[in-house]
Order: sequence, then C-alpha cells, then structure tokens
Amino acid sequence: MEKELSELSFINTPSAKAKRFVVWLFVASSTIMFGGFTSYYIIFSASKGKGHGLVLPDAFLFSTVILILSSLCLFLAKRLVKQSNLSYQKVLLILTFVLGIVFGYMQFMAWGSLYRTGATLINNNAAISFIYVVSALHLLHIVGGLGVILNCIFGAFKPVSQDKLMFRLQIASIFWHFIDILWIYLYVFLLLNS
Repeated sequence: MEKELSELSFINTPSAKAKRFVVWLFVASSTIMFGGFTSYYIIFSASKGKGHGLVLPDAFLFSTVILILSSLCLFLAKRLVKQSNLSYQKVLLILTFVLGIVFGYMQFMAWGSLYRTGATLINNNAAISFIYVVSALHLLHIVGGLGVILNCIFGAFKPVSQDKLMFRLQIASIFWHFIDILWIYLYVFLLLNS
C-alpha cells in the first residue's frame, strides 16, 4: 500500500519537479538561441539587401508534415495512458520515434537538394549558410527528443505505475511539441525571408 501511494505521488516529488524544471529551462534557452539566430538573419539580410533567395526544397515541407504527425501520435499516446490503454500507447510511441527518424532523413534529403542547386554551406551568402546551420541545430534537438521518446518506449515495456508512465510522457510531450513548434517557426521564417 505504501509503495502504491509513493508511486501515485511521484509527479509531485522534488526529483520530478526538478526534471520538469530542467526541460522548461531547455525550452527557454533554445527559444533564446533560435531567436538570436533569426534576429541575426534579419539584421544580416537588411544590411545586405537580400535574403537567401532560394526556393526551399519540398523535403522541408514534407518533413514539417511528418513532424506534425509525430506530435499527434505522441499526443494520442499520452491520452491512451490516461485511459489505461497501454498496448496502443506503445504502438503510438514507436510510431512517434519512427516519424522522428523519417524527419531526420528528410532533412538530409533537403540538404542534398540545396547542395545540388549550388547552395552550399560555405558560400558568399551567409543567408544560405543560415539555412544549413539552423536546420542542423534543430536536427540535434530532434536527436535529443528521440532519446526522450526512446526512454518512454523502454519505460512502457517495464512494469511501472501509470503515474510514472504519465510523467515520462509529460516530459516527452513538452520536449517534442516544443521542437515541433520550433521547426514550424523556422520553416515559416525561411519561407517568408527569402
């Protein structure tokens, strides 16, 4: 009985609160970092009188759709834990992970497409380099997010309380939905500032 009570109050423990704080700190610092990059891009473009001048590869659009689908899967997985439907929750977590890998693959496809058009990382227009830099930094965030999702997947196959499963999904949701929103922001920013 004591073990059940301690597991039920897991979300309110100092350890859980500290983990949640660290995730929100990551969200805030990443927002500041990418805000700085986009501010630099605006200032650079204004001083040079030109943006990147490219038509963004379709792979960026497809990867955006894939990332939105992965967030939807994670949202549904969290809802299923609340309903104690753990078998479908595992499937949706695995699907979220797979879609995250597909997103990464699509980023490489987009970079290849940019390279084939002559838009290389090192060139005489820093605005073009900006596309590579911010998409690569975002991809690093995706890799971190995949680690968090993988932790949820492994946790879903262990005999842990529903409270702990929900906590893991809360952390994963904060992280994953943030990097989803961040990518949508970056993609729209690049579309509007060509």
